[in-house]
Amino acid sequence: MSDLQDQVRPGSSDAPQFIRPSRPKTVLQKLYPERRFSRVVRDEGKFLFYSIVADLLESHHVVMDFGAGRGHQIEAVSGHLRTLLDFRGRCKTVIAVDPDDAVLTNPFVDEAHVIDATGRIPLPDNSVDIITSFAVLEHVANPAQVVDEIYRVLRPGGWFCAWTPNKWGYVGIGVRMVPNRLHERLVPLAEPRDTRQSIDVFRTAYQLNTVNDVGRFFGPQRFYNHAFTANGSPSYHFGSIIIARFWQVMMAIAPARCRKTLFVFVQRR
Repeated sequence: MSDLQDQVRPGSSDAPQFIRPSRPKTVLQKLYPERRFSRVVRDEGKFLFYSIVADLLESHHVVMDFGAGRGHQIEAVSGHLRTLLDFRGRCKTVIAVDPDDAVLTNPFVDEAHVIDATGRIPLPDNSVDIITSFAVLEHVANPAQVVDEIYRVLRPGGWFCAWTPNKWGYVGIGVRMVPNRLHERLVPLAEPRDTRQSIDVFRTAYQLNTVNDVGRFFGPQRFYNHAFTANGSPSYHFGSIIIARFWQVMMAIAPARCRKTLFVFVQRR
C-alpha cells in the first residue's frame, strides 16, 4: 500500500508508534489534548520554571537544591521534563540540602546534606552559583534566617530560583483555610493522581509567598529582584473536570496579585 509498509515490518523496532485518539481518562487529558501523549502541557508551571533555570545554568556551576527531599519532584516525571529537572551532567556539582534526613536517599544529586536545628546550610560561604527551590518557600517559617543563609552561600552574581504557590492565588488561599493537621489527609483527595506520599506533605507557613514578601526579605541592598506571578494548569480539582474548568476561569480573570504561582528569581549583588 504505502512505501512505509514496504520498508517497516509490523512489530519491528523501526516500526512507527502510532498513538490512536482515545477517550481522555484524566482531568488534565480532558483540558489539554497534548497531555494524552506528552508529560508537558501548555500551562505547565514546572516546565516554565526549570526552562528559565536552564537558561541560567552553565557547565562550571555548582547547583544547590534547597529543600530537595528524597527527589520526589524528579522521580514523579519522565521524558524531557525529567531532563530539565535533573541537573547531573549539565553542571559541575549538584548538592541537595534539606532539614529532613530523607535527603540522604536522594539519587539525583552528587552530594546531600541535612540542615540541623540551627538552620545553617552546611556549605561554605560564596560556594554556590545557583540555588533552586521547588514548592518549598510555602513551608518556610523563618524567612529572614533562610534568606541570610541563601545570601551567605551564594557567590556574587549567583541566582536563587524558586517556584511556590502565591499567597493570594486560589491554592494559597485554600491551603491556608485548612488546618495543617488535615493537609496529609486532604491532598490525596484534592489531587487524586498526585504521586506525593504522606512523607512529602509538610506544614505550611506562607511567610515568603508574595512579590512584596520577596522584595522585603530579598532587599535591594543585597539582591536584584525579578519575581513575578503567573497562572498554570489547575490544581486541587478533586478529580472533577467541572472544578478544574472553574479554576481555569478564575485564573483567567484574576488580577496579577491573585495569580496562582509565584516565580522567584533573585540575583545576589
